[in-house]
Amino acid sequence: MKRALEITLMSAENIRLNKKPVKNAVVAVRVEPGNECSTKPALDSGTNPTWNENVVVDLPLHTGFITVEVKCKSSSGSYKLVGGATVPVSDFAGDFGTPEGYVHFLSYRLRDSNGVRTDGIINISAKMATPAPIRMYEVPQPEIGVPVSDQRKMMAAGGLVTGVPVWYAQQCRCLSQS
Repeated sequence: MKRALEITLMSAENIRLNKKPVKNAVVAVRVEPGNECSTKPALDSGTNPTWNENVVVDLPLHTGFITVEVKCKSSSGSYKLVGGATVPVSDFAGDFGTPEGYVHFLSYRLRDSNGVRTDGIINISAKMATPAPIRMYEVPQPEIGVPVSDQRKMMAAGGLVTGVPVWYAQQCRCLSQS
């Protein structure tokens, strides 16, 4: 069973790679290995890029955290990791008193590929998307019983006779061997 998670990747602050401002920064959200979504490159290059893009991902019930990574395009065309954050699912889905669809605004300090804290911060909002309404279908109940042959008796019994098996206990005969 999965839940839908809607994340808005808003902006980042003080994003640098090797102490230089980054260009063409994107944000990737990973729920499970192989299940990743990303934004378009930020239009404004520099240390404070903004995206304001919504991403909806399937969130399996067993998931404990999601990964948010800021990457920039290198001169070779591949993306390099600027910094990432591990976001606990309990930060936005753990409150039992929180109404469905409640938006949580969150900021996380980024860590580089070695796990060292950077000065960068990622700003996101997250909410559990409301599930689709469950449609209830009326399932016809099977009729139990045997039709009655006499029309008057059938009307009096509602059209069916229900039989219940009854087991009679018989006395046990013990043969004594003398």
